[in-house]
Amino acid sequence: MSPLNIGVVGTGIFARDGHLPVFQAHPDKFKVVAATNKTKSKAEEFAKLAGLPDDKVFDDMESLINDKDVDYVDVLLPAQFNLDAVKKCIAAGKPVQIEKPIAANMQQARELVEVAEASDLPIAISENWSFLQAINVAKGHLPRIGEIVGFQHNSTGPFVLNNKYMSTSWRQHPEHIGGFLSDGGVHQLALVTALVGEFESISALTSQVREASGDDDIVFSTIKIRDSKCIGSFSYGSAFGATDKWIYLKIYGVNGSIMIELSNKAAPVVKVKVGSDAEHSGEEEVYSVNEDKSFGIYEEFTNFHDAVSKKDKSLLISTPRAAFHHLACVAAFIESSARKGDHVEVERY
Repeated sequence: MSPLNIGVVGTGIFARDGHLPVFQAHPDKFKVVAATNKTKSKAEEFAKLAGLPDDKVFDDMESLINDKDVDYVDVLLPAQFNLDAVKKCIAAGKPVQIEKPIAANMQQARELVEVAEASDLPIAISENWSFLQAINVAKGHLPRIGEIVGFQHNSTGPFVLNNKYMSTSWRQHPEHIGGFLSDGGVHQLALVTALVGEFESISALTSQVREASGDDDIVFSTIKIRDSKCIGSFSYGSAFGATDKWIYLKIYGVNGSIMIELSNKAAPVVKVKVGSDAEHSGEEEVYSVNEDKSFGIYEEFTNFHDAVSKKDKSLLISTPRAAFHHLACVAAFIESSARKGDHVEVERY
C-alpha cells in the first residue's frame, strides 16, 4: 500500500519536533506533501525539513486543503481555530486530524462533535496519551482486581523556565478555556478516563501559580465516576518550585490494585497487587512497558492511517466525542473552583 499524502496546517514547534519525525521515520505509511502557516517563513523552514518544493508551501489553509495531492490534513493550530478547520476539510472531502484540546470552549466543542459525527470522513483528535501501551497493559489486569471503587491520579512537577512550548503567544494569552489545564491536562484526563471511566461530577479548586502560564495552571479535585461506585482524586500542575516530577495513576479494586507509573517516560511500569484484604495479599507484580519513543504519537497516526485507508471512521480511538468529555472535565474544574469547590456535573454530549 502506498503512503498517505499529508498536508500540514500549522508548522510550529510540535509539527516540527513531534509530528514530522514520526512521518519521516515511517515512509511506508506517511508522506508530507504540503504545508502552510500563518507566518509563511515558518512554513518555508518546515518545508526544507520535510523536503517540499516551493510550490507546496501554501499561503493559506484553504489552498492546502483543496490541493489534489493531499489525502488528509494534519492540523496543529490554536484550539479556537479547530472547528473552522474541520468544517473546511469536510467541505473538501478530506479526512482531518486536529491537535488537542478539541476546541476553545464547550459550545465550539459541541458543534465540532456534531459536524464530525454527521460526516462519513475520519475526523480525529491528536491525543497521543490515548495510545500509550501502559493503558493496554493496565487494562489487561483490571479484571483481576474486581470492581473499581477508587483511584488516585497525580501529575505534578516543578515549573520549567526554559519550556519551549510556553514561549508561544497563544499559550501565554490563551483564548481556550482552562489555559494550561486544557492544553496539558487533557493528556492526563485521557489516561484516567480510559481506565476508570468518564467523570460524572467534580469538586475542584484551581489556581494560577505562574504568570507565564496565562491562566490557572494547577488543579486539585475529587471525582465521582459515571455509572459506578468509583470515587477518586485528580491532581495536575507543573507550576511548582523544586520538587520531583510525578505522574502516576493508582486504581483500587475490591480484589487488588493497579499502579501506572509514568514519571520516567523512558521506563514506565505497571504494578499489580491482587488480594481481597491485607491477610490475602499476593506479591507485587511489576510489568515494564515498552513505549514507542514518540510516546503514542506514532500509534495515533497509525490508527488514523488505518481509518483513512479503510474508509472506516469506526476504527478511530481518539474521537471528537472522547475529546469533548476531556474538555468538559476542564470546564467543570473551572466552574467548581469559581463556586468555591462545590460539586458540579460534567457536561454530557
